[in-house]
Amino acid sequence: MYCMDGETLKRGQSMNCDKKDLLLYAITDRSWLGEETLYRQVEKVLKGGATFLQLREKTLGQEEFLCEAKEIRSLCREYGVSLIINDSVEIALAMDADGVHVGQSDMEAGAVREKLGPDKIIGVSVKTVEQALKAQAHGADYLGVGAVFGSTTKADASEVDHGTLKAICEAVDIPVVAIGGISRDNIMKLSGSKVDGVAVISALFAQPDIQKATEEMKELAENMIR
Repeated sequence: MYCMDGETLKRGQSMNCDKKDLLLYAITDRSWLGEETLYRQVEKVLKGGATFLQLREKTLGQEEFLCEAKEIRSLCREYGVSLIINDSVEIALAMDADGVHVGQSDMEAGAVREKLGPDKIIGVSVKTVEQALKAQAHGADYLGVGAVFGSTTKADASEVDHGTLKAICEAVDIPVVAIGGISRDNIMKLSGSKVDGVAVISALFAQPDIQKATEEMKELAENMIR
């Protein structure tokens, strides 16, 4: 995690994370585990070069989620990659995660900041410039914008057109990550949008060779943001 204390903040930076952290943002999903463990799949994306990880669990009980989160936290720290918990401030606090990501229907960023303190990373999902500016004002460190191509893992995710994506990037000073339906076949369509990275799920975890898919997506992401 890149701490920015004492420096002048520039576009794509926050007090708690730098845009470089967010180049290839992996989000976990249990849909493609098969006979593997989530720990093993996460290890593959980290070996492949993922720069950020969000642990997203919608079905696990609290105790099981907490145990899993602690194990994956240790793995992420081996690779120097920040671990964010989806939605659950309680789990993040209990296992000392690097931060939390929340949606528009979850706890507001300012309330999350009060619970987590000043040094943790807070990400917020947004779809409009108004939501983006509000999240930034309330202490978000980065924004997730989408779905930019629809989503295979979130059926109720409405699409955000690329004009709005670019407008959000131009309106805020914190990093912006595109999310939703991003694959090796369409990632380059985001060129010129000014995003700082991409958040992906199936493009990594649904692939037969997860580590290789991660390596390829990272290279594509680097080319896309140039």
